[in-house]
Amino acid sequence: QITTVSGNEFLLQSDIDFLILDWFHAIKNAIDRLPKEQRITSRNLEFKLRRSSSIELLNNLDTESKEPKPEHRKSLIFRLNYSASDTNDRNRVKSRLKKFISRRPSLKTLQEKGLIKDQIFGSHLHLVCEHEKSTVPQFVRLCIKAVERRGLDVDGIYRVSGNLATIQKLRFVVNQEEKLNLDDSQWEDIHVVTGALKMFFRELPEPLFPYCFFEQFVEAIKIPDNTTRIKSIRSLVKKLPRPNYDTMKILFEHLQKIAAKESVNLMSTQSLGIVFGPTLLRPEKETGNMAVHMLYQNQIVELMLSEYSKIFGSEED
Repeated sequence: QITTVSGNEFLLQSDIDFLILDWFHAIKNAIDRLPKEQRITSRNLEFKLRRSSSIELLNNLDTESKEPKPEHRKSLIFRLNYSASDTNDRNRVKSRLKKFISRRPSLKTLQEKGLIKDQIFGSHLHLVCEHEKSTVPQFVRLCIKAVERRGLDVDGIYRVSGNLATIQKLRFVVNQEEKLNLDDSQWEDIHVVTGALKMFFRELPEPLFPYCFFEQFVEAIKIPDNTTRIKSIRSLVKKLPRPNYDTMKILFEHLQKIAAKESVNLMSTQSLGIVFGPTLLRPEKETGNMAVHMLYQNQIVELMLSEYSKIFGSEED
């Protein structure tokens, strides 16, 4: 707690000792730069810090300089004085932090004990599928079912954004809990469900169309002849890893149903291509051709929706 000459009070809190010392130095340096008539000497400079009982006291604590504290305050209030031993104190704190971190159990150990669960958002697609013993993430299936049950006729479905705070809340629930009920009233806004599904694909470390396939898909969409172009896209899709292929197939089948209701929801294959193109495929390293890539990304998704049966159907189709 810092009280200025003008009577203003500020409360700075942290459980990290060297961070508190950094604050001390920053504030002291700011005071030292003030005009002499406004400056307070470092000898009189004092900071009252509310300390948590969960960590050790600072080594350079001057316990003799404690002020009497009001009875209603349960927190300990200390006065820190600037001293030449700050560097040593900081090194000691860093050493303790290193020891603390080195003694922490591994992520694998925490997961085995059930203290940390595998994340759904932000994990590689194949890892999510391996954990669930499937080839399509359960969250993707649940979102698709929810949208097809109550969102096919919604104007601007997938284009209209849901409330970001609610989407983040859904993201947290998915990462923390195994069971998810998208019919719960808190997820009644279908745009929250579609927003979360788009976020899932956007946060994949490697997109649904793997990086190593990006240039091949771009080259395929450039082919002038439509029949040859479709065959080339189909050939690439068949080469995808099983989780990518199965997830892509169920997603595009779903988006095809959305496009079939274009007269009601106003979402054409072109609109869906614009929404999902940059989400589902992107280059590993962005270059100056970002605008050109975005055009191809949209066209690839649009073509795969328009020619879904030819691309994902059996050889006889």
